Amino acid sequence: MGRKRKEGDSSEEPKKKSKKEEPEASAPSTDWTASSDAKSKDGRPWNMKIVSWNINGIRAWIKKNGHEYVRKENPDIICFQEIKCAEDKLPPECSIPDYYPYWLTADKEGYAGTGILSKTKPLSIKYGLGIEEHDNEGRAITAEYEKFYLVTSYVPNSGRGLVRLNYRTKEWDEAFREYLLGLEEKKPVILCGDLNVAHKAIDLANPKSNYNKTPGYTQAEIDGLSKLLDKGFVDSFRHLYPDVTGAYSFWTYMGNARSKNVGWRLDYFLISKKLLPSLCDSLIRKEVMGSDHCPIALLLAV
Repeated sequence: MGRKRKEGDSSEEPKKKSKKEEPEASAPSTDWTASSDAKSKDGRPWNMKIVSWNINGIRAWIKKNGHEYVRKENPDIICFQEIKCAEDKLPPECSIPDYYPYWLTADKEGYAGTGILSKTKPLSIKYGLGIEEHDNEGRAITAEYEKFYLVTSYVPNSGRGLVRLNYRTKEWDEAFREYLLGLEEKKPVILCGDLNVAHKAIDLANPKSNYNKTPGYTQAEIDGLSKLLDKGFVDSFRHLYPDVTGAYSFWTYMGNARSKNVGWRLDYFLISKKLLPSLCDSLIRKEVMGSDHCPIALLLAV
């Protein structure tokens, strides 16, 4: 683990650019280009935006003008999953003005990988979980900030035919949960990324036909996420919008699934309960193209 990573050096400064009310629980905002007046429960306006996006290949994302989305969304932090690029092939365009870059790539060429771009330099960065058997696929980066840890992860897919289900649920999920709980003992945690599970029937278009047959909707995977939630983490989107249907973040490229909204909610912001007073909104940017996933955004008053 660790021989394929790229980070913002301690001496490296990011490039500089040249010279309402709280939304109703039944109606999350869908206009990502509009400014938000979301507030916390006690009325504080949001002052931090974190975005997470499984981009399904960073080189393809760059060709599809993903930078334009970052410019318009203007997040304080953006986290990427599935960058699918070796360290020595990361394009120079990966460094976006005003952001400190941190990358962790998989040992296997063109596979998995994660990244964080942050306007504020983290207090510390950790790559992986510190467990060799889990850390060769570039699946997790932890950034420590003053008031919280931010963990972005591309959780292992159980694979066609569920060939990796045992690894995913009995090894990765267990180790990852313990890792997150260890962080939580020190300060609150925000977990974002492609968690590769639809937690409830409301989180996918066709629950009956996929249950215990398709990776991402087996009882073992569901239970893995439930155990984390039972330990004090909160699904920020469902906390605010418990009954909203059709709220998906992934659509297969086959069968015009996206235009028909036959999708899955696989991408999450899970937050420590201690951060609930700071939660302003949790959004799914379904109109944003460029991947088989769309970005999600978390608004906080911190």
